[in-house]
Amino acid sequence: MTPAGKIRAAEARRAFVQLAAQPDASIDLAHAALLVAAEEQPATDVEHYRARLFELGLAARAYVAARAWEPVEALNEFVFRELAFVGNQENYYDPRNSLLSYVIDERRGIPITLSVVYMELGHRAGLEVEGVGLPGHFVVRAHAESARGTETRLVDPFNRRAIGEDDCQQLLDGLYGGQVALASEHLRAATNREILARILRNLKAVYAQSGRHARAASVVERVMLLDPEAHDEHRDLGVLLAQLGRYEEAVTQLQTYLSRPAPDAEQVREQLKKVRLQQAMLN
Repeated sequence: MTPAGKIRAAEARRAFVQLAAQPDASIDLAHAALLVAAEEQPATDVEHYRARLFELGLAARAYVAARAWEPVEALNEFVFRELAFVGNQENYYDPRNSLLSYVIDERRGIPITLSVVYMELGHRAGLEVEGVGLPGHFVVRAHAESARGTETRLVDPFNRRAIGEDDCQQLLDGLYGGQVALASEHLRAATNREILARILRNLKAVYAQSGRHARAASVVERVMLLDPEAHDEHRDLGVLLAQLGRYEEAVTQLQTYLSRPAPDAEQVREQLKKVRLQQAMLN
């Protein structure tokens, strides 16, 4: 990253810190997600993409207003047919799928980023739309008033369709081989912080699996800003910092993780011993 890029990335982080410090209901979800993208790709013009979402939202409002008797179906047609947003099946693990700017430009992404787009356009179209974090998959629930009364539908933006609870169970069956039963807690509305943390954890996993440890560590730092009680992140950050040769910081993070009971405590203690040995070899 160039010096100018590092400055812009630091500016995006500072803005993200300010948003993360707000009460959950006050967090502008799309803005925060774009700041995530701007730290990863410092050339990202956050205000350009916010304006683009605003324009698309106005178009969504007009489209839905013309079919006020079926607002959710109208919004689905607008997002999936007119705008052609679609799940990126071919390159699911491309880290750019977690960057809202890329999703807006390419009209493709993973379930959670497509859901953020759907939520943003839905809100501007006059619907109440909330995220629903199923295990392993993310969908939305849309509420709208129409001439026929209140309409509430689950929508899967990745697969571009309205779904029911039976469909949710089928999704879980496909992911977990029938070992996970759909429960009421799976269908609750996700908070803004939970949605942002889930975006970041997806990005962390892709970076870690591809050996991009510095990127992954940066992502973990932002997860911890959103959720200071995410204790497992201390372990993950410690492991990543050790990979980067930042042994003193890694020891601190692993010790913090071990300060509470943990099912993998013995394994992490062994990791801590190895890190301390590597640290000692440098002295």
